[in-house]
Amino acid sequence: MCGRYTITVSLEELMLRYWISSTNVPYHRPKYNVAPGQMVFAIVSDGTQNRLGELKWGLVPAWADNLKVGNKMLNARSETVWEKPAFKQLIRRKRCIIPADGFYEWRKDGEDKQPMRIVKRDRKLFSMAGLYDTWVSPAGIKLSTCTILTTTPNKLMEPIHDRMPVILHEESEALWLDRTVQDHEQLGALLRPFPSELLEAYPVAKTVGSVANDDAACIEPL
Repeated sequence: MCGRYTITVSLEELMLRYWISSTNVPYHRPKYNVAPGQMVFAIVSDGTQNRLGELKWGLVPAWADNLKVGNKMLNARSETVWEKPAFKQLIRRKRCIIPADGFYEWRKDGEDKQPMRIVKRDRKLFSMAGLYDTWVSPAGIKLSTCTILTTTPNKLMEPIHDRMPVILHEESEALWLDRTVQDHEQLGALLRPFPSELLEAYPVAKTVGSVANDDAACIEPL
């Protein structure tokens, strides 16, 4: 699964990377330990341009009875996303990008677990494939939420975890965000493990295990 990640770049860098022209964007500070249940940055397309906004991490489908289901939908398996009731409509019409510059997974070392941060070798931003939906409470209050798609691990990730987030190649991002594209084959081709030679992993302090810790010390190599 993908349960923690980082986005430490400035808002200006984020807007340049994703061609965000609107000045109506949320406040942003570097985040070194993004966790489920938090409001996270996401990018969607309105058909003419990319838009940057916030979604709550943990998908609550529009048809859900209550918010609790979001705790179980932090991730969506790319292999079954076309069949699962919570995701099969969203994969066709409500796709988003969750920008990040690293994610964490815990590698088993005997009885111990060592947190690892996985980044691109060039240390640039990358795009995790996501789905989103908007839930409306009985009182009429709207909440937009998201989930991150996962896939099988590449060779780098195999010793660390049995899943990894779907990371889109930069040239595939526009296709992923294009709501007119609904073809299973076209979209399915994007949901593959990111090449291991373009990533690297390094150990970080166990303090990252607590969501209360969210500063630059979280990403310092051991």
